Amino acid sequence: MSDAPVVLGIETSCDETGLGVVAGTELRANVLASQVDLHARFGGVVPEVAARAHVESVRHLTHRALSEAGVHQTDLDGIAATQGPGLVGALVVGFTFAKALAWALGKPFVGVNHLEGHLFAPLLGDPSFAPPAIVVLASGGHTQVVHLADWGDYEVLGTTIDDAAGEALDKTARFLGLGYPGGPAIDQLAESGDPTAIAFPRALPDRPYDFSFSGLKTSLITYVRQNHHAGTLPPLPDVAASLQEAIVDVLVEKTFNAVDATGVKVVGGGGGVMANSRLRARLQEEADKREVGLFVPPRDLCTDNGAMIAVVGSHKLARGEVTDLGADVDAGLVLGVS
Repeated sequence: MSDAPVVLGIETSCDETGLGVVAGTELRANVLASQVDLHARFGGVVPEVAARAHVESVRHLTHRALSEAGVHQTDLDGIAATQGPGLVGALVVGFTFAKALAWALGKPFVGVNHLEGHLFAPLLGDPSFAPPAIVVLASGGHTQVVHLADWGDYEVLGTTIDDAAGEALDKTARFLGLGYPGGPAIDQLAESGDPTAIAFPRALPDRPYDFSFSGLKTSLITYVRQNHHAGTLPPLPDVAASLQEAIVDVLVEKTFNAVDATGVKVVGGGGGVMANSRLRARLQEEADKREVGLFVPPRDLCTDNGAMIAVVGSHKLARGEVTDLGADVDAGLVLGVS
């Protein structure tokens, strides 16, 4: 096995079918079948619909990823797939397909923690990203601050006690009539808004690394209803910008609380919310103030994708770490010391 195993990665933890091919940290291909249109009319992800869509997409996307990478399936060094966390039905599709492919090709198989994929994703934008680092993971299902002491050695310093950041964006966007998914819609609308127009709350100021966004969602709904009836509601871009600023403020503050406490000089980011333009800008501002290196993936690699699963798989194969073909998915898989 070389130091840069060529790996096919399969991601089906939620509503994106992602296939990627990497060699070490070199991105060879990254293809995606989005299910946004399928779930938009429901205002959120329907697990059964997601699983069926993965079944329909995974095989042809595998061929497309290998073709774009210029790699024949027999030349792969291994197959990797998301083992958890996620929607159990969706996970089973990609995990079972990957195990079957590995068995048919006689290749090693690696089950990957979806959150570990997001920890590794900055490598695909800049291979110089390396621990020790503080990494903020912000998506529709997870919001965490992680101390990345070394690859495979992770301490979750803080997490959300209720809604994740992306979940809060989706729910408030739906209430505001902006559709699904909410994050990109609010990001775009906020560009022309005043982030200081409304003083939405910043939760858990006495807990340096933990998050809570449920109260923010309730606060926005209450504010909009009261001021709409009174005829005093600010323009919608101001509402969006103020909401976004409240979320970004907390994400940035808690991330750099961890930086200050640990003394690390590297910050990373992952998850769909990391595509938010205001969050990226604010993280860069704080990193520059502290002379800390900031590593966030390109926007198309912030959301769920197969390439991030493949890069973890390549790393593990280079270290001789493989997963038994009898392994099963774990919808509640947690991130910790491996």
